[in-house]
This record gives sequence, C-alpha cells and structure tokens, in this order.
Amino acid sequence: MNASKYIALICLFVAHFSFAGVDLVKVDKSESKMYLLDSGQIVKEYDVAFGANPKGHKVQEGDEKTPEGTYTLDYKKEDSSFYRAMHISYPNKQDIENAAKRGVSPGGFIMVHGQRNWLGWFAPITQSFNWTNGCIALSNSEMDEFMDLVSLGTEIQIEW
Repeated sequence: MNASKYIALICLFVAHFSFAGVDLVKVDKSESKMYLLDSGQIVKEYDVAFGANPKGHKVQEGDEKTPEGTYTLDYKKEDSSFYRAMHISYPNKQDIENAAKRGVSPGGFIMVHGQRNWLGWFAPITQSFNWTNGCIALSNSEMDEFMDLVSLGTEIQIEW
C-alpha cells in the first residue's frame, strides 16, 4: 500500500471518531426544516411535517400546533404508533402556567416520530403536508438516522 492510501485511511479513521455527535436540534417551522448541529455546524438537514395548524406556539391540547421554544429530547419510544419516536419535554413550567391561566390543558406527548405504523411507504405523500397533531414527523429511514445521531438529553429549539 502506498503512502497516499495510508494517509486516506488515517483521515477516514480520524473523521469517523472525531464526530462527537449532535449537540443541538434546531427546527424552523416556517421552512418545514429540522437541522442537526454539532458545534454550530449542520450535520444533517431534514424536511419535516408538523401539526395541521403549525404557525404559533402550542397553547392547549388539541390545537394541532407544534410548540415553540427550547426543550429537551428526554426519552425514546420504540413501541410508538408512529414507527419510532423521541419525546420532546413539552410542556415546561411556563407552558403549564400559561395553560392554567386560560383554564385549559397544555397538552403533551409531543414527539419527533416516523410515519404511522404500516404506512411508512406513504411518506413521499404525507411528508408534503402538515398532518400530525403537533408532533414533528420524518420518514421512517430518516427516523432511524435521527435516533442514531441524537442522544437523549439533547436540546431542541423550535421556532417559526
């Protein structure tokens, strides 16, 4: 093996093991995009679907809005009705207080998830419009990648 092949192998090895992982998930609802970042650099970009009424912050259960703000991805759900899922820590203390002032439930169980079970093949169509009840949807293959790249405890920032 010549020197250039050794150098190429060393570079691949270093590149593979220098990736520390995703330290931030950033969601831009106005563009229907989700970005995985590591030290401020975009590692991966996804086209995503949201709740049927995506503009604005989630105020109450059933409003079909995806929350806005900073949350944490706090647990994985492998027995989800939507292929695989990772939970977003909504509602936070402020969300609960704001809902209580209105006399409503803030809702909850907001996830980043794949397609409804048995309908993954339908993703090219479903991902072209907002169809969830307030969650963030990916295709199933993208959800597999997301689960591999994003660790529990990672911050997620969702904004319009």
